[in-house]
Amino acid sequence: MSWIREGELNLLEKISANILKAGPMPKHVAFIMDGNRRFARKKNMERQEGHMQGFNKLAETLRWCKHLNIQEVTVYAFSIENFKRTKNEVDGLMELARQKFEKLLEERDNLEKHGVCIRVLGDLNMLPLDLQQLIAKAVVTTKAHNKCFLNVDVSEPLLSECLYSSNSPNPDLLIRTSGEVRLSDFLLWQTSHSCLVFQSVLWPEYSFWNLCDAILQYQLNHKSIQKARDVHREQQALQQLEADRACVAEHLQHHGNGKPADAQRRQEALLHYTTCREERIQDFLEALKHKRDSFFNDLWSDAILA
Repeated sequence: MSWIREGELNLLEKISANILKAGPMPKHVAFIMDGNRRFARKKNMERQEGHMQGFNKLAETLRWCKHLNIQEVTVYAFSIENFKRTKNEVDGLMELARQKFEKLLEERDNLEKHGVCIRVLGDLNMLPLDLQQLIAKAVVTTKAHNKCFLNVDVSEPLLSECLYSSNSPNPDLLIRTSGEVRLSDFLLWQTSHSCLVFQSVLWPEYSFWNLCDAILQYQLNHKSIQKARDVHREQQALQQLEADRACVAEHLQHHGNGKPADAQRRQEALLHYTTCREERIQDFLEALKHKRDSFFNDLWSDAILA
């Protein structure tokens, strides 16, 4: 089953999509794809088949997102908690991941055609080495693509600019299927001002209309979400300015021989301090990015040499 499905929406879906696109649309949607095992029990099939059906639904959902002009999708694929499942199920999930990343690499021309960039977020060290190398190849091969982004989250996040997802805007909309109304530690920091939609449908049974319903809920709440984000940004900027002023005041007090600094000197010192702080932050983030890029490049290189 292909990751990137071709094909148009049917007439009713096209009409509905055009109506939705007349309003504010989420640019980044996150999915907690829950319910594969329950779907398997419901259909009296093996768990592995339930997971396979779940991947097929992801491929179909990515096609819908493409037609709805949703440029970025992040999916919760595997967490540390999932390693507590039976060995057979974990091994089956690892094998399914191998098959799907191998299939993805076979579709490189299609990924390039659509400009799809694959990012795998999280700590890969608990995965089998051969799977890590496949993932690295997919990440390195598609890193220059910039039209659509698929992020696969495999662990709990860090914070702020050090997050694995630092290259992505925070999700506008997070959807969890299967009726569970919790986030399971998925993108907790990034979704603090996102629209959260919990739907009772099991993931393999997800439909275009379920996605439309979630987007409609986002649109109904768009103004309040945007206002909350703006207020939060203003508060962050104000807190940073107050912290910078406090640091500058302390510095001037220690180096001013007890004489109070005039307003111009305080302003010049503040500008110098903030410029230096931003430079330090950028240097740190560039080093962090280089380390992450090197991790994937080295994995891929090791796979080539093996």
